[in-house]
Amino acid sequence: MELLVLFGSMTLFLALSIPIGIALGMATAVTLVYTDSVPLIMIAQNAFAALDSFPLLAIPFFMLAGALMSYGGISKRLVNLAEAIVGAVFGGLAMVTVTACMFFAAISGSGPATVSAIGSFMIPAMKAKMYDDDFAAALTATAGSIGVIIPPSIPFVIYGVVSGVSVGELFMAGILPGIIIGVSLMLYSYRLAKKRNYPISTEKVPLGKAFREAVWALMVPLIILGGIYGGIFTPTEAAVVASVYALLIGKFVYKELNFNTTYDAFKDAALVNGATTFMIGLSMSFAAFLAMEQVPGKICDWMLSLSSSPTVILLIIDVLLLIVGCFVDNISSMIILTPILLPIVMRIGMDPVHFGLVMTVALATGFVTPPYGANLFVASAVSGVSMVRLSKAIAPLIVVMILCLLLFTYIPASSMSLVWLLR
Repeated sequence: MELLVLFGSMTLFLALSIPIGIALGMATAVTLVYTDSVPLIMIAQNAFAALDSFPLLAIPFFMLAGALMSYGGISKRLVNLAEAIVGAVFGGLAMVTVTACMFFAAISGSGPATVSAIGSFMIPAMKAKMYDDDFAAALTATAGSIGVIIPPSIPFVIYGVVSGVSVGELFMAGILPGIIIGVSLMLYSYRLAKKRNYPISTEKVPLGKAFREAVWALMVPLIILGGIYGGIFTPTEAAVVASVYALLIGKFVYKELNFNTTYDAFKDAALVNGATTFMIGLSMSFAAFLAMEQVPGKICDWMLSLSSSPTVILLIIDVLLLIVGCFVDNISSMIILTPILLPIVMRIGMDPVHFGLVMTVALATGFVTPPYGANLFVASAVSGVSMVRLSKAIAPLIVVMILCLLLFTYIPASSMSLVWLLR
């Protein structure tokens, strides 16, 4: 009965359009009042205990680094470099969009931030070259989801904290899948460009000049990943280094950060982090109550009773994650579902790092699936394309994402090869 009250009240609050973090906290409070077995102070205690975590400090600093790089002119240099590399082919501007999103993903760690930074340049550019505006917006939204797959990745940090898995190994596991998704989106763009006869870009951007201008931006992932895997600093310290580096490069090299833009970058990072931190804390309280009621164990036993085949169980989990991603943001989903699903996959012999990657890709697909998809809202705002048209245009791209998810799920080498080398 307690679970019925918990999930029933949560569904009601979400249906009333209450923000997810508040809905989770209220649902937990209602259930505690109903059961009268645990004091309400448990919510605050678990929320503060969960946030008192050194690895979680990486999240605000990665957000700040992404904001500083966006305001500091780094995104423009990345777009120019991408255009110099892949611009002069069928669907060149679409490929530039995907490539630029991959570059920016290695900096920001956020899907919506990637869509906003790259989409503000590339969506108008594609529309000017007679690309369909709904396709331009849909592709940018989908490519932006790579922002949480290629390291650094905020969901990887969350999963690492909840599961106890090495964040460094999770970062390494995200490199190949991010590249595979990007290449898959480019292949689809090339095929569609030939079918719709989109024009080839005639503007030639010198590769050497574009690389020289972007080299300072490209140093960011090298500093972050090189520092982590070289044992110089932890992922949290890497986030701080990235923020300081972005501030110095934007101010003294690209010279696009002044007092006003720096203030805007800090303000944007603070606002997003405030909402995220609030949501993380209350999500942890919700997950703690599930653990008290032994929900993970019960669900694990029930799911294993459905089938003894790892293939079937993994398919069920993928479908579950895709459905959840349509309605709940990836951070809350990660916190709530990791304690429930991780014991199941470990029982069937799946590496927890591999599962963290699969879970992140599945929930990242939720960024572009109606009705909740955060990337859809950002792309719609940037492009002016209605959510109805955008949802229709993005359907084939969602299929591409799902095919990639199945590849990563059933062929571990596609994501774990670099991790195995590291170990």
